[in-house]
Amino acid sequence: MKYYIIAGEASGDLHGSNLMKALKNEDSQAEFQFWGGDLMQAVGGTLVKHFKERSFMGFAEVIMNLSAIFKDIDLCKTDIQSYQPDVIIFIDNSGFNLRIAKWAKQQGFKTNYYISPQVWASRAGRVKHIKRDIDAMYVILPFVETFYKTHNYPVNFVGHPLIDAISGRDQVDEATFRAEYELSEKPIIALLPGSRKQEISKMLSVMLSLVEDYPTYQFVIAGAPSQDYEFYKPFIKNANVHYIANKTYDLLSVSYAALVTSGTATLEAALFKVPEVVCYKGSWLSYQIGKRLIKHISYISLVNLIMDKEVVTELIQDAFTRKNLKLELDKILDKSTRKTLFLEYYELEKKLGGKGASAKTAQLIYKSLIR
Repeated sequence: MKYYIIAGEASGDLHGSNLMKALKNEDSQAEFQFWGGDLMQAVGGTLVKHFKERSFMGFAEVIMNLSAIFKDIDLCKTDIQSYQPDVIIFIDNSGFNLRIAKWAKQQGFKTNYYISPQVWASRAGRVKHIKRDIDAMYVILPFVETFYKTHNYPVNFVGHPLIDAISGRDQVDEATFRAEYELSEKPIIALLPGSRKQEISKMLSVMLSLVEDYPTYQFVIAGAPSQDYEFYKPFIKNANVHYIANKTYDLLSVSYAALVTSGTATLEAALFKVPEVVCYKGSWLSYQIGKRLIKHISYISLVNLIMDKEVVTELIQDAFTRKNLKLELDKILDKSTRKTLFLEYYELEKKLGGKGASAKTAQLIYKSLIR
């Protein structure tokens, strides 16, 4: 079978690559053409466009780059027509993917969606478009399955692929890791400031403002795959700050605490059982627009959304200050707070449905094609 997969950022590249591997196990004749990144490319097939070339953050930034986005939409449609896939698999990336899905359905292509758009958070009216344009939806969060049930749209809850990505990785020898990256024996506070330049710039300066207050710890920046060291270099002004690129999972596996920009990374830190503070600050315009659109949820971090309560502290927009961040970091360094967090993290993992998300999704997709 011929599979056309569209992923739009680093997390989509990760989940897309694992899905491709699982599809190969189901379908020995599988061929892939895709929008993604290095991980998907390593599995094999034809990369149409790398996510690094089309990474825009927030409403304002998207508006400023509309011309480039529309060119990519036209390119994608043309490429799909030329490739003539047996199925198109959309991964998250709703702004782009839902536009392609509408067109693809009209053209008679089979449409599957892996990792639902966040219609449960804002613009629930998009559900009617999903019901019209998507033949099968595979969701990775239990509350999303419940959400779709209220809209009379049956979906497949397959569990969260991060569990496979984390449990299937090689274990890191901490002593070797510290030696390789010239880290001391001090406990590590990991800094995960996001993947896009705009968000990294906003988040990292505040995170690093705490360094001198914690001389008995060392701070390590998790470099995003989409950015080069030269971008981070101006932020690193203290000998107690280190930088490690493309090793986020290895870093989390040896970290004592983490300051994490809202997104998939909040769930990754929790699954590694790392106490964290969740942070977010966007442009004023993007935040004002988002605040008006997102009215039906109480949290922004996946950890709190899945648990339906505040497990990890969220410092959002004006609350994301040096003073507040220091206060919350002190809390997660406290032994009693950490003990409570660990128990919550284990409960979180249970709710995510266990291992095998990629394999389950691949099986369902392939079976639907050979009927």
